[in-house]
Amino acid sequence: MASENNPNPKKIKISPWLIYGVVALIFLFISFITGGSSFEEPLKTSSSKFNEYLEKGQVGKVIVYNKSEAEVYLTAEALKDPIHKAVANDMLNRPSKGPHYSLEIGNDEIFQNKLEAAVKTKKLREYSFLPKSSWGDLLQMILPFLLILGLWIFIMRRMNGGAGGGGGQIFNIGKSKAKLFDEKTDIKTTFKDVAGLEGAKEEIQEIVEFLKNPEKYTNLGGKIPKGALLVGPPGTGKTLLAKAVAGEAQVPFFSLSGSDFVEMFVGVGASRVRDLFKQAKEKSPAIIFIDEIDAVGRARGKNNMSGGNDERENTLNQLLTEMDGFGTNSNVIVLAATNRADVLDKALMRAGRFDRQIFVDLPDIRERKEIFEVHLAPLKKVEGLDTDFLAKQTPGFSGADIANVCNEAALIAARNNKTAVDKQDFLDAVDRIVGGLEKKNKIVTPDEKRAIAVHEAGHATVSWMLEHAAPLIKVTIVPRGQSLGAAWYLPEERLIVRTEQMLDEMCATMGGRAAEKVVFDRISTGALSDLEKVTKQARAMVTVYGLNDKLGNITYYDSTGQSEYSFSKPYSEDTAMVIDKEISTLIESQYQRAISILSENKDKLNKLADILIEKEVIFKDDLEAIFGKRPFDPIISEEISEETPE
Repeated sequence: MASENNPNPKKIKISPWLIYGVVALIFLFISFITGGSSFEEPLKTSSSKFNEYLEKGQVGKVIVYNKSEAEVYLTAEALKDPIHKAVANDMLNRPSKGPHYSLEIGNDEIFQNKLEAAVKTKKLREYSFLPKSSWGDLLQMILPFLLILGLWIFIMRRMNGGAGGGGGQIFNIGKSKAKLFDEKTDIKTTFKDVAGLEGAKEEIQEIVEFLKNPEKYTNLGGKIPKGALLVGPPGTGKTLLAKAVAGEAQVPFFSLSGSDFVEMFVGVGASRVRDLFKQAKEKSPAIIFIDEIDAVGRARGKNNMSGGNDERENTLNQLLTEMDGFGTNSNVIVLAATNRADVLDKALMRAGRFDRQIFVDLPDIRERKEIFEVHLAPLKKVEGLDTDFLAKQTPGFSGADIANVCNEAALIAARNNKTAVDKQDFLDAVDRIVGGLEKKNKIVTPDEKRAIAVHEAGHATVSWMLEHAAPLIKVTIVPRGQSLGAAWYLPEERLIVRTEQMLDEMCATMGGRAAEKVVFDRISTGALSDLEKVTKQARAMVTVYGLNDKLGNITYYDSTGQSEYSFSKPYSEDTAMVIDKEISTLIESQYQRAISILSENKDKLNKLADILIEKEVIFKDDLEAIFGKRPFDPIISEEISEETPE
């Protein structure tokens, strides 16, 4: 009955040390049965003492081995004599059964005549001549080799990951390490469990149809795709989506990582690839899912410093052969996931191997709401929690980030002894994840606090005054993580960005340093992150997007990643000087623009800084009280309340 209720009963694991202990007990048992004769060495004696014992009638039996060595067994009465005290008992203090003494004989004929005479006079019961063949000597010869062999096997098993899994034993090192999820018991995930990703789910749904009903396509002469590549940023749900495909199709699902193919032994990776595809064909229709395929799928020939016989390249070559080698009617589909599709080998991406490329992008506001609903289900939350609001507060968050927000909110609520997780806990969780841990004990002098407040107020003022800059929702001067202050914005989710939008964002970013210049007439090191951000934006405008009039419609961006391995720049020294000058001009012009805006609103800037020093945290309402309603896109500003870090 137990086997019926539990389809996967736990297997009994036997420790190697238990086996070694059983073997040792067997040897001891044999020793006890034989009275210890196989292990105890008899006491050596001389011919004169042997003659003395023989004359006294104390010798019961003599066995001569190879006509050169004799073993002497004493009678029970002789063992009571004090002169035989050393041999009377064995190591366990039991009466010893012998042999008790041993001696070397010279002439075997003379010795035999002596024994015959003793038998006739009834001073000796029996004697015999035998060839030397004892279990003790044989065991002494074999036991060291057995121990060394057992120790070697044990060490090799430990080095290769123990007894479990393919490749765990030394003789199975070339076996695949793929974990098999059985469609009847293991795979519980379906497309209903995957929130968002509507576009990716629609595209991958066809793969499920291929596996469920392949004849529908093959009857028309079509060929089932060999593979699909899931590409997207980390945490967007590529692995979850692949698992849902297996759950929907109800087929065996082989899951492993790209790094599982590569070992320190030459040829292991290629062997594991062959074994993986062999197992999949035997269980077809099936799915092979290779996570982080860029570990073995990187373009060949990019790095020749690793030697001519590169194990990773051999593994990739075998993977290419297997994907284009198994028959089209084998019903084995390969899914792979990576966030570095640009570094994959072109041969791996060609049609006939990975026919489909499915992009799994970051979720939009509607998809974020669906993801929140999935992760909020197991939480004890207050009634009427607004998931729309939570989705708006997390722009640019992946599915994994949203799961982290929900977990962090539950921990914060528990820390504050609440019975349910509320809206404020989620806001605090977003602040904790984006900005870092709040440092309440950090010592900040009044002058530094004033400078930080003016800096953050400068960001708020400039962003509020510019049309295309993301309006600010919350500002804080409480230190978090590595920052002394932080600002949360209200970005608009754009698919394309125009020049004026980028310039307004750069101007708002420079608003912090510009405010220090306007108020104190001196600047500080507090604008490091601002300068880094604005420099990247300006360089992208000039060299990537072709938004600079001086350079014109040209880009130096290489989507193939080939330029990463090049030691030469794709432009001349004269062009490099122009690029540097244009980047500097762009940044400086927006800096002066920010100074101009802040100079016109200096009184409001100081008022905002005073409120920030007093409250340490200000919100959108405080800005509206000072500057009035924001004149740009009031409808959108009311509908969207997303926030993002400075």
